[in-house]
Amino acid sequence: MSLSNDQVHRIAHLARIELAPGEDARIRDQLNGIFTLIEQMQAVDTSGVAPMSHAVDLSQRLREDKPSETDQHVRFQQIAPEVEAGLYLVPKVIE
Repeated sequence: MSLSNDQVHRIAHLARIELAPGEDARIRDQLNGIFTLIEQMQAVDTSGVAPMSHAVDLSQRLREDKPSETDQHVRFQQIAPEVEAGLYLVPKVIE
């Protein structure tokens, strides 16, 4: 696929990008290079390749799911401006 200068200007307009005078040829060549690369990648036979989420097969080391800090809920409630039934009270901001 090869783009024309008119197509480059249309793409620039849609993307809200201002092209400097004479810049359209450079941009056209870059976009055509990208499309050529895409065509090359699409030509590769990937029928026997399973989809994967990462290029390297990694496994996460998981830690035991237990609290790692002491409970300081009571201490934080003591310094809060307003508390009721263990909940923080905040001013109403939407009417």
